[in-house]
Amino acid sequence: MYYPQEIIDQVIAANDIVSVIGEHVHMKRSGSGYMGLCPFHNEKSPSFSVSPGKQVYHCFGCGESGNVVTFVMKYENATFQEALKILADRAGIKLPEAQYSEESKKKNEQRDRLFAINKDAATYYFRLLRSPRGRRGMDYFRQRQLSDETLNRFGLGFADGADSDLVAYLRKRGYADEDILLSGVAAFDEKRGLHDKFWNRVMYPIMDVTNRVIGFGGRVMGDGKPKYLNSPETPIFDKSHNLYGLNLAKRSRCGYFILCEGYMDVIAMHQAGFSQAVASLGTSFTEGQAQILKRYVPTVLLSYDSDGAGVKAAMRNIGILHSAGLTGKVVDLRPYKDPDEFMKGAGREEFQKRLDNAENSFLYQIRQMQTNYDLSDPAAQTRFYHEIARRLCEFDDEIERENYTKKMADLYFIPLETLRREVASYQMAGGAQTLQTRQLQRQKPVNLTEGKRRGKLEEAKRRNERLLLTWISDDPAVYPQLRPYLRAEDFAEGVYRTAAGRYFEILDKRYGDALQVEAGTLPEGSASPAAAVACFDGEEEQKEAAQLFETRMDGVQTKEEREKALKDVILSVKRNALEQSMLSLQGNPNALQTIVKLKKQIADLEKLEIRITQ
Repeated sequence: MYYPQEIIDQVIAANDIVSVIGEHVHMKRSGSGYMGLCPFHNEKSPSFSVSPGKQVYHCFGCGESGNVVTFVMKYENATFQEALKILADRAGIKLPEAQYSEESKKKNEQRDRLFAINKDAATYYFRLLRSPRGRRGMDYFRQRQLSDETLNRFGLGFADGADSDLVAYLRKRGYADEDILLSGVAAFDEKRGLHDKFWNRVMYPIMDVTNRVIGFGGRVMGDGKPKYLNSPETPIFDKSHNLYGLNLAKRSRCGYFILCEGYMDVIAMHQAGFSQAVASLGTSFTEGQAQILKRYVPTVLLSYDSDGAGVKAAMRNIGILHSAGLTGKVVDLRPYKDPDEFMKGAGREEFQKRLDNAENSFLYQIRQMQTNYDLSDPAAQTRFYHEIARRLCEFDDEIERENYTKKMADLYFIPLETLRREVASYQMAGGAQTLQTRQLQRQKPVNLTEGKRRGKLEEAKRRNERLLLTWISDDPAVYPQLRPYLRAEDFAEGVYRTAAGRYFEILDKRYGDALQVEAGTLPEGSASPAAAVACFDGEEEQKEAAQLFETRMDGVQTKEEREKALKDVILSVKRNALEQSMLSLQGNPNALQTIVKLKKQIADLEKLEIRITQ
C-alpha cells in the first residue's frame, strides 16, 4: 500500500540508523561516524560507513548505500512496505490501515486465515513429533543424524493422521471447514468427509522469505506411496515461485547459493554449516525460481544427485540459470549419490573443496555430451566436434566466445583455427537477418572513442551534482548562502532531480525563517537526507539516492581551498543546467525566460564569497 510521506519520515526518525545496523553489524567509532565490515559482501578490512548525522550508510567496497529503510530492505530482502512495517513495529508506531476494495479485503482476510491455519498445523506437527505418538518420525530423523537444533531450526514435525486428528484440532481452534480444506492440510471425499491429507509422514514445513508457513512436504514412513507428498497449490502457496530453505539461506552472505533436489539435502547441508543451500519444491526447477535466486546472488552451484536423473536435471537447469542471467556451476559429488550421503561419508571440509572446484557449466555440458560419442571412431569424433562448434555459437559476446573456443581446442585437441572456422560457418548459417545486421554494423561503425568521451563528460556532471548535495548535507550552514541559486531542475532528471527537490523541501521546512539570516546561525541539529532517500520505493533507486550524499572530494585541505572548490562545484552545476536549457530552447516558449534567469544567477554566483564552517 501507499504510505504518506509524513508517516515514512516519522518511522525513519524513530529508528536511529546506528542502532538498527548495530543489531547486525559490529561497528566502531570513526571520526563523526562509524565503520564496520560490510554485511553485503565479504571483506576483511572495514569499508562500511554509517553516518549518524545524515542517517545514511555507504560501503566504499561494494557501493551499497541507503537509509535505515534501505538497509532493512537489503538485509531482510523485504519490500519497501515490509521494511517500513518492521521498523514501525520496532519503534511502536502503528501504521495506518490499508484502504482496500471489498473484494480485495475479502481476499486479504482469507489469506490471513490460511497463514494462521498453516502456522497452527506446523505447531501441531512439531509437538506431535516430540510426543510418544511421533516416535516413528523421531527415529527416522535420528537415523538421518539430525540434531535437536536442526530439527527446531527447520520446524520438522510428524503427521499421525489417526482419526483425522489435525482436522479435529483445527476445528477446535475455530477454523471453518472451507478454510481448512483450502489451506491444503486436509482433503475431502464422500466416504470420509473432511480428513487429514498427511498421515504417517515426517513433515517439512515450507516457509516463504518472511518465515510464514505456506505449505508442507511429507515423507511417508515405510514403503507407502507416494514417497513424498506436497501441499497443493493454494492462494498462499505457489510451488514455482518459492524455494525450500530460502528464508534461512538469504542471510548467508557468501555470494552464491547451492541448489539441491530435496528437503533432506538442504537440511544436511545447513547442519554442516552450508546455510546457502536451497531446493525446488517437489517440481522441476522453474524460470520463476531462477528469477527469485537472482534477487540474492549472481551465482548458483548445482548440487544434484550424481545418477542419470541428476545429470539430466543439471543439464536442463543450466539453461534456465543462463536465461535468467545467473552464472551456473556444477558440484561433483562422485562417488556419493547426493549431498546428504556425501556429507556423512566425506565430511564438511571435503564438500567445501568440491564447492571451491565446482565445474563451469558450459564445460560440464560438453563433458556430459561427450559420453554420447565414441571418440575412438573418427566419424563420431567429427560429429562431436561439430556439436562443440554449434554450442560455441550460443555465446553472443565475441570475447567470451573466443575464450571458450580456445578452451575447447585445448581440451579436445582440435586445431584452433579449424574450430574458429567451423564456429564462423555456423554463425553465417544463423540466418539472413543476422548476416544483414552484421553488414549494417560494418557499414556504420560506432565511434567508441567519442562515446567514451561523452560518457566521461556526463559522469563528471553527475559527480558535481553529487558533490554539491554531499557538501550541503555535511555542512548545512552553507545552505542559506546557496539557496537563492538552487533549483531541483538544475539536477539530472530522475533520481537526482527528485532527491534534490525533496532534500531542499526538507531543509526549507527544517530551518524556515533561519534561511534568511547569515551563514553559521542555523538552529542546532540537522535535517537528515535520509527522508529524501525514502521518497523512492525501489531498492536500487534508494541506493542511488543515498550515494548522492556520500561523494567525497580528495586533495582539498585548507578552508580556503574548500570554499573555492564548493564555489566551483555549484557554478559547474548551474552552467550545466544552462547548457541543458539552451538545448531545449527550440519549441519551448518558457526556455528563454529560464535561460535569462540562469545567466543572472551564474553572474551573481561568480561574485559571491561562499563561507563554510567545516
